[in-house]
Amino acid sequence: MEFFDKLSESLVSAGKDVSQKAKDVSEIAKLKLDIKSKEDYVQKQYEELGRSYYEKHKDEEEGEEAEQFFLIREAVEEIERMKAEVLRIQGSAECPKCGAKMPEGAVYCSNCGTKMDDMYEEE
Repeated sequence: MEFFDKLSESLVSAGKDVSQKAKDVSEIAKLKLDIKSKEDYVQKQYEELGRSYYEKHKDEEEGEEAEQFFLIREAVEEIERMKAEVLRIQGSAECPKCGAKMPEGAVYCSNCGTKMDDMYEEE
């Protein structure tokens, strides 16, 4: 009988250990998920802060960040050029007011109603 009592105690003890380890693994997984979520939030805040700073100081030609401002402006201009090229190849145009895509040569924007000739003259 003593053998079965010891076996029973061992099984109960092992069961408690397994249960505790499962709880620990679950808690660790939850904490890691929470950490990742907070890291993503901090990264987003850094990006917003950088974007805000850039918008306020982008026209400065002197200072530590002047070269980065120039590189960003250059990249944005290239992106716009490439987007215009894609539209040209697709035979489309983009409304300069709302950004809607429409057939090239459209007189009015089908999204916002802006007369396209007026928009092209302003540019």
